[in-house]
Amino acid sequence: MEAQGTVPSALRLPLIFAAAALVAGCGSKDTSNATSGADVFKTAGCANCHTLAAAEANGRVGPDLDQLKPDASIVERQVTNGGGGMPSFKGTLSPDQIKAVADYVSSNAGQS
Repeated sequence: MEAQGTVPSALRLPLIFAAAALVAGCGSKDTSNATSGADVFKTAGCANCHTLAAAEANGRVGPDLDQLKPDASIVERQVTNGGGGMPSFKGTLSPDQIKAVADYVSSNAGQS
């Protein structure tokens, strides 16, 4: 039984990932001029958390996208909704930017 006032053990890991994402600077940059998927990946702070060789990104907080090789629909859903420690970007990125970064990641992950 958890002590009153403590974080339940099932929530600890997601909270740790969320805190690490905030410290790493996920979503901390101005993305207003980013149009290409590569620009969005760079300016939205994706490289702070994720590894993607095509973007010369070596983040260690989130999943290694080169190993994961997600398809565009998975990336789009994750970027939009967040989860597992990743923040949602639906209030930060436009739907077109989210689609562009999803296409960029899915077409470049594991290619380099």
